[in-house]
Order: sequence, then C-alpha cells, then structure tokens
Amino acid sequence: MVNVPKTKNTFCAKCKKHTKHKVTQYKKSQESPCSQGRRRYDRKQSGFGGQTKPIFHKKAKTTKKIVLSLTCAECKRRDQKVLKRCKTFQLGAEKKVRGAAPVFSI
Repeated sequence: MVNVPKTKNTFCAKCKKHTKHKVTQYKKSQESPCSQGRRRYDRKQSGFGGQTKPIFHKKAKTTKKIVLSLTCAECKRRDQKVLKRCKTFQLGAEKKVRGAAPVFSI
C-alpha cells in the first residue's frame, strides 16, 4: 500500500527553485472523437465486414503504474512523476505509526 501526502516540496523547473507542489493522481482525459486514429478506426469499421482490428483479451498485469501530477503553487506548472506498481494507492491518508496502540471509536 502506498500513501502519498497531498502537498510536496520539490523542484520546479520554471521557477528554478524548490516550491510547494499540490499532488494529485493523474487521470486519463476523455478521448477526442476527431483525432486521426479515431477517424481512421471509425472509417475502417463502417460498412460490412464486422470487427476489423483485433480486440486485446490476454490481460497479464494485475496492477497499473501510479502517475502523480505535481502542480507548482507559484507558477501553476504541472509535472508528472511515475511511481512503481502497487495494488492500493492512497492520497493524503493518515500515516500509520509503528508500535502505536490501536484506537477504537465507539
């Protein structure tokens, strides 16, 4: 399990110094319907003949690499940082302390 804080002090290439960065998890944007690949695929699919391109079914990986989006607080520049693969990812959760007594709320 990976737990990352919501803010991080790291180097900004535009400001040329270490600044506070807001950390968010990268999320894929909506696919554009007018991109060249989509236009080509739709053109090939139209008409008779069924499915023209292969659909991938042999999925081997059980995890995805985590990509963090770092936004500079001063100049709003965005950088991306790739983390290793992990099953569970948390952003800004409380840190676990080793040897601490468990707290039960009633």
